Formats: sequence, structure tokens, C-alpha cells
Amino acid sequence: MNVNASSLSPDGIDRYVWETRYRWHDARGNTEHSAEQTWQRVAHAVAEAEAPDRWPQVAHAFHDLLADMRFLPGGRILANAGIDGDHTLFNCFVMGTLADDADIVTMALREAASTLHFGGGIGVDFSPLGSVQQGTQPGSNHAPGPLRLITLFDTLCANTLTGHLRPGALMATLRCDHPDILQFADAKRVRHRLRASNLSVLISDAFMQAVRLDAPWPLVDDGGQPVTDTLMARALWEHILRSAYDTGEPGVLFIDRINALDNLGYREQVHATNPCGEIPLPAYGACNLGSLNLTRFVRRPFADNAEWDIDGLIAATTLAVRFLDDVIDVSRFPLPRQAEQARGSRRIGLGITGLADSLIMLGLHYASRRARTAAVMALRTICHAAYRASCALAVEKGAFPWFDADALLARPFAQALPATLRRRIARSGLRNSHLIAIAPAGSISLLAGAVSSGIEPLAAIEQAFRVGGERGDMRIFDVEAYAKRVWVRRCENRPLPATFVTAAALDAEDQLLMQSELQHYVDNAISKTVNLPPTTPFAQFRDVYDDAYRLGLKGCTVYRSAANADRTCSTADPCD
Repeated sequence: MNVNASSLSPDGIDRYVWETRYRWHDARGNTEHSAEQTWQRVAHAVAEAEAPDRWPQVAHAFHDLLADMRFLPGGRILANAGIDGDHTLFNCFVMGTLADDADIVTMALREAASTLHFGGGIGVDFSPLGSVQQGTQPGSNHAPGPLRLITLFDTLCANTLTGHLRPGALMATLRCDHPDILQFADAKRVRHRLRASNLSVLISDAFMQAVRLDAPWPLVDDGGQPVTDTLMARALWEHILRSAYDTGEPGVLFIDRINALDNLGYREQVHATNPCGEIPLPAYGACNLGSLNLTRFVRRPFADNAEWDIDGLIAATTLAVRFLDDVIDVSRFPLPRQAEQARGSRRIGLGITGLADSLIMLGLHYASRRARTAAVMALRTICHAAYRASCALAVEKGAFPWFDADALLARPFAQALPATLRRRIARSGLRNSHLIAIAPAGSISLLAGAVSSGIEPLAAIEQAFRVGGERGDMRIFDVEAYAKRVWVRRCENRPLPATFVTAAALDAEDQLLMQSELQHYVDNAISKTVNLPPTTPFAQFRDVYDDAYRLGLKGCTVYRSAANADRTCSTADPCD
């Protein structure tokens, strides 16, 4: 099934997403008239980072990769590459460190406004702020507590368009021992409050140990001093999860694990992520995203000998790493410190989308061990090919400035790489500190013919997608699963096999196992929502989070379909 620029549906959801989100146009009425012009614009603009004698060849290769939709760059790249003005090609940024100081808070709001104006979503850790309930000393230059300040950031995001249609998005994080953690956990109980924000609690290993032992858990100030009565850890954990059960938030980030596994843990500390959670970042870090469309790498779909096109995956990965690395050099940045961070680490986030459709086309049930084995084969291939490509780029263009071979190779993720690849990194260097991240990939998956998003199971075999338009209107598209369309073309009216399974028919464990096995080949993180029916009992819901920690995940978000209707990361998510 050939998907290319000329095959956008005349009046389908793919064309509508292109027209409303990624097609260039200006105030004078000039516009791109076809997706082919978009591929040309993006390919040529990103290839400008290459040496002049290589530019035509690289631009042509980038164009073919995009036009065939084997690779789907992040939405800011598609919308902004080659466009004049104050735009960035990076989807999201983590902002600087806050403090209980009005001048620092004022500067943080200004920096957030500038970042949103350039088109980036933001992540902010509010943990350094003291509790508003403690009050302030008369005459002190003291900032408000976390919830009041989150509300200011949320209002700023909600009133700033960061793309043609997309309002700004915020990931707000708070430590599990912060004095205001109960209020933070309950923040979304007020309906429509903080609509532009996702909330995540930073969960430490010490806290999870205290939960297991049902031990006391002290709430402390930023200096580690107790500031209020001690809570029981298990009661606090249940309070956090009860709010998530009722409202869909907060999610949790296992922050000690994130920092322990960070390739750059020898020089940075992470306290927040981008709004959808797939890129843990230090202060002023940025995420540079793109996804390989796995449906384009299934050979002989639905045949008995269906298989991955491994050679094709390696070739596409190699080119996609070059593409995202070039994005760093051609992008504008809202703030100088963001440019410094991006260019110092040259962090990229190459991921996958269309996994569920691809597994069905391979004849595999999402919940089966064979499906997880096939998914791991694809991602392991991509991960190792990406690291090899980054080594080759380091030889050609130089290692990332903060590269320290001994320090990086001592990190857990690098230690798990094949010995031949570790030797190559030691010998050649590495162009990028991080390479793999799995984003929700909502809008770009619709652009690619409505393939299943990220590593999520199918939401439905047939469903109605509601997509916002440029004038605030809403279009509804009836969409069949991509795999079903391939099945009908190849197998006509034969009944669908049992491999056509949706999220509603899957246990939470099936989804956690898929995420946990893929996490071994992801040096950033995975944005994955465990979807459960609204009738799921709370005890079963709570077990999902406990299992996520036990399985080694970096974070967990659980969504009870109709019960949690106000989440920020949706079909047109801020990571697109």
C-alpha cells in the first residue's frame, strides 16, 4: 500500500491535518498548494545544515524519506522549517529553575512567554517554591506557592497560540515530599481548571520504599527540612492515585530512575519533561522529535511470511538521525540558554508510530509475547542503527561538545549497548547525547493516513475523529483503522482476524509489558497512556502504577476513557 505525497485523500483527515497544521501560508494569501511543496520546503531547509557540495544530495534524500512518509518529523519542523520569522523547530522546552523570589518568577514568566511565542510547549518544575500556606515574612521578596504560579503559567499557555491552531501546553511537576503535594494532586478536581497543563508528581525511590513499608513520609522544604506534620506514605500514594483515578491526573514520573538512567547524568539533573513526557530534560533543555512510520516497513502484510523490512528500517533510521541532527543547526531558539543546551548535548528524539497497525499487519495480537518480540526487534534495530549513525556523524562533523567517552560509557544505557557499538563510541565519539524517544505522535500519525499513534493499541477499528479547524470550527471524520484498509485491499470482504484488537479489550498488564520491554531501547522516555474502561475498580487502577514501578518504567499515566475527558495530550497533542 503506497502512501506518498500525491495520495493524500481529496477530502480526508490526512489532507485536513496538512491544510490546517502544516501547510505554509502568509497574510498576503500565498500558500503551498500540495503536500509535495511542504516536503520540498522542509527537506531543503533542513539540508541547509550540510556542506554546500552535499546539500543537493542530502536534500533529495530527505525529500524522499518525507514524501514516502517513512519518517514523520515533529510538527514544529513540518510547520516552520524554511519559514521566516520567530519560529522554532523544537516542539518543547523545559524552563529554568524557579525560586521563591519575585524577580526570578517574573523572569521565568517572560521566558515562558517568549518560548510559547516561538511555538514551543514548556515544562516547569515548581518544587523549589515554598508552600503558600507557610506565608511569607513581612517585606520579603517572596513568590507565591506552586498552585498559584501554575495557574499563571497555565493562563499564559491557554492564551498563546504556538502553531496555526495549537494553544500552548505546560507540564507542571512537583516533588512527592513538597508541602503542597496534596493540593497539587487535587488541582484538576475543579472541572476545566488548568486546561493547558499536564501535571506529574516526581516520585522518588525512597518514597516507593516508604509506600511498600507503610512508613511515615515527611514533607520538607527545598533545603530538606521538615515543614509540616508527617504523612503516611501509603496514604499519600493512595491520595495521588485517587485523584488520577477521578480526573486523569496527575501522572507520575519516577524521577530517581530517570536521573539514574540519563546518558548525561554525569553533568545534569532532570526535574521535568516536555508536556507529554517522552523527553526528560534539564533546565533550558529542548526536544527535537520525529517518528518512523512502522507501517511502511512491513513486508507482505497479512501474508503468512509477513516480516519487518530490517534493511529499510536501518536505512531510514540512519537518514532520520542526520535529519534531526541538522535540525539543531538550522533552528532558531527563543532563548540563548536553550540554544546552548541544545547545541551542547545535540539531544534528539527519534521514535516510532503505527506500531499497533503494523503488528496486526504482521499477523500478531498486541497482547502476545510474539508481538512484543516483534516490537522489540524493530526498536532494537532502530536504536542500534541510530547509535551507529551518530558515531558516523561524530567522525564527519564532530562529537557533541559535552561528550565524555569514559563518563558516558559508564552510564547504564550505554553499558547495555553491544560491545562492538561501545567500542565504536569510544573510538569515534557520539554526535548526539540521546537518540531515541517515543512520542504520542497524534497529528503526524493522522497525516500519514491515520495510522495508530506511537505505541498505543488501536483506539477503535472504526471511529469518529474530531479535528479543530482554523476558524474554531470542528470537523468530524469517520476513519477506519489503517490496518483494516490494508486488509480490505488485500483480502476484500473476508472477516477481520482476531489480531484486530483495541485498547478496550486489553488488560493493563498487556500495555505495561509492551512499554517496559521497549524501554530497554529508549534512552529518553516513552509517552504511553494505559487506557482502561471507566468501570475499572480503583484497586485495579492502583495496581497499574505499582506494576509500572516494578517493571522499571520511567513514568506512568492511566486514563479511564469516558471518566477522564479533559486531558491535554490528545489527538492533536502538544508534542506534534
